[in-house]
Amino acid sequence: MLHRNDPGYDAERTGFQLLDPHRPDLVVPAATPEDVRRAVAYAADAGLPVAVQATGHGLPQAATEGVLITTGRMNAVTVDPATATARIEAGVRWEQVIAAAARHGLAPLSGSSPSVGAVSYTLGGGLGLLARTYGYAADRVRAVDVVTADAEMRHVTPGDDLFWALVGGRAAFGVVTALEIGLVPVARLYGGALHFEQVETALRTWRDWTETVPDEMTSSIAVIPFPGRTVAHIRIAYTGDPKEGERLVRPLRAIGPRLLDTVGEMPYTASAAIHNDPTTPSGYFATHSLLRELPDVTPLLGVRGVIEVRHLGGALARPQGAPNAVGNRSARYFAAVLSPGLAPGTDVAALRPAHDAVHDALSPWATGGRLLNFLYGANAGPEQVRRAYEPEDYARLTALKAKWDPDHLFRLNHPIPPEVVTPTP
Repeated sequence: MLHRNDPGYDAERTGFQLLDPHRPDLVVPAATPEDVRRAVAYAADAGLPVAVQATGHGLPQAATEGVLITTGRMNAVTVDPATATARIEAGVRWEQVIAAAARHGLAPLSGSSPSVGAVSYTLGGGLGLLARTYGYAADRVRAVDVVTADAEMRHVTPGDDLFWALVGGRAAFGVVTALEIGLVPVARLYGGALHFEQVETALRTWRDWTETVPDEMTSSIAVIPFPGRTVAHIRIAYTGDPKEGERLVRPLRAIGPRLLDTVGEMPYTASAAIHNDPTTPSGYFATHSLLRELPDVTPLLGVRGVIEVRHLGGALARPQGAPNAVGNRSARYFAAVLSPGLAPGTDVAALRPAHDAVHDALSPWATGGRLLNFLYGANAGPEQVRRAYEPEDYARLTALKAKWDPDHLFRLNHPIPPEVVTPTP
């Protein structure tokens, strides 16, 4: 265990998101499931809450107390090509799974950044590059190894109420030490990025185009301010025939002169180039909305910061595999505002008006829902977390929380409080 004044404490507690890192009483660098079990037992005996962190990309509200268990040292990956599955430990990053699966012509439902922790991403839903074709990464979970609040190691599978809660509930019900996940038969895809200076035209064309494409097409658009100009960045991942992909993308190429066009056939191992996400840790603040439709792009213009809209629907709207707690499947678009490059400790209050203005303008078309993996920092409080679930599912989660974690030991990540049962007079 590392205390606040111990060498290595700061390095161990700090992940990818630097805006407001965890500052717990103790940090436990876990290398095995037994390390996790002992840390949970210690915290429970001492009455200390528990947080868990793999890479720290989707850091929720920073823990200022308790025990932080870091899982980055648990990083083994095993692929079974016969069953098209992989067993991934808690600290595994997607880049490891992508490489291991590719040897067998398979791919995981990874996200835009291969450096993200695969387990936390998956347990929070997992909105990936192939989302409209294959659904959420959470829908491919086959089994979960977890340490629960009673410091017991458990192996849970579909049909178990704890499995349902963990897959979608992320770290609110225990510390997951490994997942078994299904892989998909994708070795190559037609994908890449288109960059334009005609931002408004690109937004409107992309929006209209998304109404026409098949489920094999997953795409998004980002509006990125650079010194002296603003660029529209359209991202493409198509799992069908490359010739058909080229035909489908033709209306986008007609938007105007392209600053950069990297769209073409590529191995899935090169898929990080589609979004080209930053790889250097930094501070950032983001908010998002889920939309029923996107009729007006005006609120997305002239905003200080990065605007991103992702096309949902397709397989995301149809639950795949075992039932889980992932909610808001009816949304058709995801719209986010991101303020990047923030120094640690930046007060985000000054950023909120610009974020709120965008979401207020989009509110007539918003569902009111949220995606758990995109709730971090000051936006990861109980009310926002509640909106990541269907109302009846959230009620079930709080009831299961009372069963599996009645003392709310795991309250330092995305908090789901235990149901309070009023005794009958």
